Amino acid sequence: MSTFNINLHEAVYSLSNALDLVGVTHIHHGKRVAYIAAECGKQFGWTEQCLDDLFQAAILHDCGVSKTAVHARLAQFEWEQDSEHCQIGAELLANCSLLAHLSDVILHHHTCWSVLKDVDIDMQLKLIANCIYLAERVDVLSLIYLVDQANLLLNRQTIIDNIVENCGELFCPELVAAFMEIAESSLFWLLLESGDTSGYTSTWQAYIPNRRIEFVDLKSLVQIFSHIVDAKSPFTKEHSDGVANLAKFLGERLELSEESCEMLELSGLLHDIGKLRVPSELLEKEGKLTAEEYLIVQKHSFDTYDILKNINGLEKITEWAAQHHERLDGKGYHLQISNGSLSLEARIVAVADVFQALAQNRPYRNALNVDAIMAILKQQADEGQLDATIVLCVENNLHACLRAAYCQ
Repeated sequence: MSTFNINLHEAVYSLSNALDLVGVTHIHHGKRVAYIAAECGKQFGWTEQCLDDLFQAAILHDCGVSKTAVHARLAQFEWEQDSEHCQIGAELLANCSLLAHLSDVILHHHTCWSVLKDVDIDMQLKLIANCIYLAERVDVLSLIYLVDQANLLLNRQTIIDNIVENCGELFCPELVAAFMEIAESSLFWLLLESGDTSGYTSTWQAYIPNRRIEFVDLKSLVQIFSHIVDAKSPFTKEHSDGVANLAKFLGERLELSEESCEMLELSGLLHDIGKLRVPSELLEKEGKLTAEEYLIVQKHSFDTYDILKNINGLEKITEWAAQHHERLDGKGYHLQISNGSLSLEARIVAVADVFQALAQNRPYRNALNVDAIMAILKQQADEGQLDATIVLCVENNLHACLRAAYCQ
């Protein structure tokens, strides 16, 4: 089994970038909440390790949200009606060996302090969860003024009063006291008003060095990415898992190395992460897309690259994932890479993506049978779009490929 030299903070930050695509108008929410929460934690006197846990949990706190409509409701304080996303996010982290210790934080990041204080979990986790809750309310209240182009510094007292009014009920009194201290600083509000917390997050990313991560642990992190995008629409559900499984299977049949096959699996899991920017109504449209709508959907492969490009150690995986719509004739998108420059692994992911999509129900058609799928793959190979050798491999292992695409 392979190991990868990865900076966990870079990976978590990139996941936060993916979550930003869901917010649309509420951009960088996770990063802003992480900044507010960390400032409160520092004032509270927490250790560096505790602050690191706080920052990671805060920047990922909405990882259970895939739909823009849900994100919009959360931005209006409608948290009670959407507590499901806390449960979903907690389950995602619980299944990730690298982040499982933060699962309870995500589960309770919208739990009122009057209830949370009596929950049977570690006190430090309670405080981290409640700190994120407080930071979220500060950020959402701040954005209300920014959307109206009001001066945040002049209106900060209204936000402070809101936090104080909920002291003891929603928020831990000690955390409220810590927030009151940092709220006295004009710089704190000016940074929120400018939206520029990049320096803050850059420092955090550099806080830990790269480390060797086992494939199984890295996969558990990558599966958070894939689950979020697959949950966006019933028509994308399990697509990433199917592409990953089939890409790995094809790599094995083509006698690639174990490491390459594992990297193919990760590429398949990550290839559609850019679809988080695509409105759900386009993913679920029953009719033909307009030219403008098609361009919006096409952009997802670039967004996949943009999200993953800064994770050192995943360069090849990022490349193969982002190139899944490139074609051998140079007529794919977005780089229009032609035959001589498109790697075998990227070609494998492309074939796996087409096969799995054809085998799955979509809003504009039902899943196709294996004969119809094979006919389309052969046609695209004959037209110079897909690699004929890989398509032949599919044909020679047709029913095994179908089982792999359905993860059976």
